[in-house]
Amino acid sequence: MSLVKAHAGADRRWLEEVVTATVRNSAAYEMTSGDIGRARSFVRDFLSTGQSQHSWTVSARAFDIAQLVVSELATNVCKYAPGPCLLDVESDGTVLSMTMWDSGAVLPSPSPADPTRVGQHGLELVLAVCQSFELRREAVGKRVSVQITLQDSTDQPHSEKTAR
Repeated sequence: MSLVKAHAGADRRWLEEVVTATVRNSAAYEMTSGDIGRARSFVRDFLSTGQSQHSWTVSARAFDIAQLVVSELATNVCKYAPGPCLLDVESDGTVLSMTMWDSGAVLPSPSPADPTRVGQHGLELVLAVCQSFELRREAVGKRVSVQITLQDSTDQPHSEKTAR
């Protein structure tokens, strides 16, 4: 870690504050079908930047889950609340928080189990892979917030070779 090498004699407390700082970014979309892929790229780039500039350890599984989750959230906006959408991402290098706001008033809910149902499993997948999930009604629209752990004890850290 270059920051550690550059400041080897520095106060460890200061170093830990720098390394564990929370990083945030946001993006706005009109949430057309093309924006789903752009939201995935935005999250992938956010995690890649965290790795390269903040020395985060992000497992390959966390990279995949983050992109799956943002795809599902964006797809729901595109299908059920087309129009303006905001995506906020935040991480301290341990947990990725993603919050998506849209103008739709209807709160999503998982469908009952039905082995014959084709499709509409997105929310079930999101609930299964996220460490937390929160729905919040807003004065206009709603916010969906999720958290994903970035490290897995069984996975190797993600590298640029497996990113695409």
